[in-house]
Amino acid sequence: MDRELVRTVKLATKNHAGVLFRGAVRHLPHIVAVTALVAAAPRLSTLLAAAVGGGGSGTMRWGRALWSDLAGELGPSAPALAVACWAAALAAYTYAASRPRPVYLIDLAGYKAPREHEASRAKTIAHFDRCGRFSGESMAFQKRMLERSGLGEATHFPTSLISLPVDMCLRTAREESHAVIFGVVDEVLRKSGVAAADVGVLIFNSSLLSPTPSFTSLIVNRYGMRPGVVSHNLSGMGCSAGIIAIDLAKRLLQVHENTYALVVSTENITLNAYMGNNRPMLVTNTLFRVGGAAILLSNRAADRRGRAKYQLIHTVRTHRGAHDQSFGCVTQEEDDAGEVGVSLSKELMVVAGEALKTNITTLGPLVLPISEQLRFLATVVLKRVFRADVKAYLPDFKLALDHFCIHAGGRGVLDELEKSLKLSPWDMEPSRMTLYRFGNTSSSSLWYELAYCEAKGRIKRGDRVWQIAFGSGFKCNSAVWKALRTVDAAGLDAGDNPWMKEVDMLPVDVPKVAPIDETSYQIPN
Repeated sequence: MDRELVRTVKLATKNHAGVLFRGAVRHLPHIVAVTALVAAAPRLSTLLAAAVGGGGSGTMRWGRALWSDLAGELGPSAPALAVACWAAALAAYTYAASRPRPVYLIDLAGYKAPREHEASRAKTIAHFDRCGRFSGESMAFQKRMLERSGLGEATHFPTSLISLPVDMCLRTAREESHAVIFGVVDEVLRKSGVAAADVGVLIFNSSLLSPTPSFTSLIVNRYGMRPGVVSHNLSGMGCSAGIIAIDLAKRLLQVHENTYALVVSTENITLNAYMGNNRPMLVTNTLFRVGGAAILLSNRAADRRGRAKYQLIHTVRTHRGAHDQSFGCVTQEEDDAGEVGVSLSKELMVVAGEALKTNITTLGPLVLPISEQLRFLATVVLKRVFRADVKAYLPDFKLALDHFCIHAGGRGVLDELEKSLKLSPWDMEPSRMTLYRFGNTSSSSLWYELAYCEAKGRIKRGDRVWQIAFGSGFKCNSAVWKALRTVDAAGLDAGDNPWMKEVDMLPVDVPKVAPIDETSYQIPN
């Protein structure tokens, strides 16, 4: 799929020159008119004054005077001046046309499953035990992991995994994905007031389920999108695929002008729950839950004024797949009994740290004030040039960024990033509450976190939001957004934001270890 992205970017670059040329041709009459105006400018005010002051048919006298003046006084230099002015006008237009088109976020939607899909931790353990596929040792391990996971008592499972017996098949997997996809797309189109037929770019990402026809085809069919919609279906790219989809949409919006891009991010749980006893593959059972998000982007200049919420400032993608340790730390595989699951290696935190370091090294110069950059540069020079025994300086990103949406991959990941980036509990609150309330929803978790910031009334005009995601491969991707307006939390309702019904009860304290009382839930007979 990375190769497809490379081909897309190459195609976009190749087409960009064509877009510029077609734009120049389309606006050629305007350029010629500007050239004539510039060439005539030195005499326009004088001639106009003479025409008005001379009485009679001022327009006729002004026109004859203009032509005679240009032909007589400029003489042989007139063509050269006209060419110079035309070249200047064309250069100015080409420069303006070649600048990146701004990309705006119009609105977003996060999926909140119906109440019947909620599962407490005790209910989760009870159903894991009743399915009869786990050994006693595996059950004890999953219980310990769940007690330390940071998840709360109302995360969501698909019906297929909390029914008896479990019903893991393609039919139920489709039912789960359809509910999420249609739910968030319906909501974002309703909130934005944009018709599906006006969407010119469609990007969908789901790492572990990629049926035929694709999910993009499903969306096109369901919403009657136009035949020329540019669609991409991303799979196998892990929890960071949401930012990859945003970055791809940004690049496509540089080519396709005056249009909307719809990005849908989700993950399927039904076919990817692990029913074996290999410990590294059991961790995902205790973390991943149902969720999804839809994001509507635009490159229309008119949307900036009053309609758009955010402007995309930067995207930075880091891929460490060339390193064997990074490539193999998150893999989908079969265990000895033939059960399929996702295995997490013990080196995951080390790999994530290296990927983050590479990513922020690229992002830092784009967002940090010069003072922080100089401090960082000084420590690099001292260490590498003078071999000084000094501790590497970690820039203070809070000087440049106001809100942090860190992928809610697990409690360990959040603890490590809080420490590494020197963030406060307030900074970490959106990520920790997302993990607590919704669990790890893979690539969509970043949008639950941004929705939390909105529901809490945190987003003010001019604020900058940093989204950080990690994914298999191994990848670390960032996006920086600037708020174009203050988001009024008082104007939101339960249909606008997945947090609104319970936002006043959050945050809650989540202890390092929260014991599970298995007697609090009994499976009905």
